[in-house]
Amino acid sequence: MRIGLVSTLVERTPPHRYGGTERVVAALADGLVRRGHAVTLFATGDSATAAELVPVVERPLWHNLDYRGEPTWPVARQLAMVAARQADFDIIHSHQDHQFLPLLFGLDTLAITTLHSRLDLVEYRDVLAAYSFAPLVSISDAQRVHVRDLQLNWLATVHNGLDPAPYTYSEKPGDYLVFLGRMSPEKGPEAAVRIAIEAGMPLRMAAKVPESDRAYFESVVAPLLKLPSIEFTGEVTAREKAALLAGAYALIFPADWPEPFGLSLIEAMASGTPQVALRRGAIPEIVEDGVTGFVCDTIGKMAAAVPRVAALDRAASRRRFLERFTTDVMVDRHVSVYEQALSSEPLPRVAARQLWEKDRA
Repeated sequence: MRIGLVSTLVERTPPHRYGGTERVVAALADGLVRRGHAVTLFATGDSATAAELVPVVERPLWHNLDYRGEPTWPVARQLAMVAARQADFDIIHSHQDHQFLPLLFGLDTLAITTLHSRLDLVEYRDVLAAYSFAPLVSISDAQRVHVRDLQLNWLATVHNGLDPAPYTYSEKPGDYLVFLGRMSPEKGPEAAVRIAIEAGMPLRMAAKVPESDRAYFESVVAPLLKLPSIEFTGEVTAREKAALLAGAYALIFPADWPEPFGLSLIEAMASGTPQVALRRGAIPEIVEDGVTGFVCDTIGKMAAAVPRVAALDRAASRRRFLERFTTDVMVDRHVSVYEQALSSEPLPRVAARQLWEKDRA
């Protein structure tokens, strides 16, 4: 197949440090190329891919002050570039969330959209309701819960996948807990500190500090980093993260929001590192309670679960990753979705017109 992949522009594909969606898109692009598909990736100019790269901007928007104020301008350019190349593809697969949807009205090539964001916000509901004809893919079944009353065109759920090679499996547990992600209230970094203290274990925190959460970090989290058992390293490279996970006793995941997936959970699985997570969003769908880790209802129960991690078989986490969350598994599912869509889905612009005519009838 000839496939056009549309990545985000906020970060490199794959990112040097923090970035989930872009890491998944990079794995998908390379995995599809390995299968013999002709893949074109619309992404930042510094991206690294086995696919044909169409550079939309030179550098990621998160690192480019020229676009901090108007990040929609580069996206508009990206959509125009995709439209100009549409005849080169059998199918277009976007990971730009809702920003891609307006292009559907004018495409003569079938296009599907994977949504990576939380869908509980009012603005997402309003947009998706207006694009009920759009072919959509979710990254977890739980992601759809907040819009289940809308009549949306869901094609499938395809869990995120990653290549196992960069992750070092360790059958021997380390002596510290690890927190990965970003220093944002919904990710629960202060809760991670509380869990580590109650469990009596050191905590290593490797996380991005977004500018939008700088005040929160400095007022709430930074004072906690002065505790002798807490170590903060900031963002880490893929290699540094692999070493950090492989050497950890457990990953602490106290995210208190409707988590659509949780990529660090499967990164921990790939390392054989158990996960202790708060029951929110897709967590029970990803973490296998009592096998790869523990799914808990409160922060206090998370702390109480930490000692129980010692009884878990770290090899089970690695096996579950290989069975469920590798690039190959993800590519298999996506290729199946592509083939199904090409055989049965009308062009979105045609479906939109049919829907409007039905509403007016």
